[in-house]
Amino acid sequence: TSGTIAIGEDKIKAKIQLVKPECYVTTPITSAIKAFKLMGVKKISVFTPYPESVNTTIYEYFSKKKIDVLSFGTFNLNLDSEFANIDPKYLSETLTKLDVSGADALFVSCTALPALEILEEVEKKINKPVFSSNQTLIWDTIRSVGYKSPVEGYGKLLRK
Repeated sequence: TSGTIAIGEDKIKAKIQLVKPECYVTTPITSAIKAFKLMGVKKISVFTPYPESVNTTIYEYFSKKKIDVLSFGTFNLNLDSEFANIDPKYLSETLTKLDVSGADALFVSCTALPALEILEEVEKKINKPVFSSNQTLIWDTIRSVGYKSPVEGYGKLLRK
């Protein structure tokens, strides 16, 4: 997600379409923005595992997209291997303790973070939609090929 923001969605799309012209291209952040639009999300709380320099880039990206970030939590880690080894139970506990008041939704950034399996649980606890990079990417991808059936157990978005 942060890599897409740093490189640029258009550059990624152009590189992929050099090999496969005219193919549908999405990225974690592209799909997140589409999901926010579908669900009417304009104010978010954000959680990442990233260090402060990366978080600043993410915050600025959302600001440019006219999405208000009301709160921002982080583990302040540096490596994908660290992100991937976070215990999902610990992640769930952390997410449910975040201040999401006033936000339309919670966005959990990072494709390496094991968030997909806990989204439904966190949504129920905070009573707001929870989006993750992998979840929005899956949603955008399956919808782009015409799959319209709801997918249960991975948050409200995949039931849309």
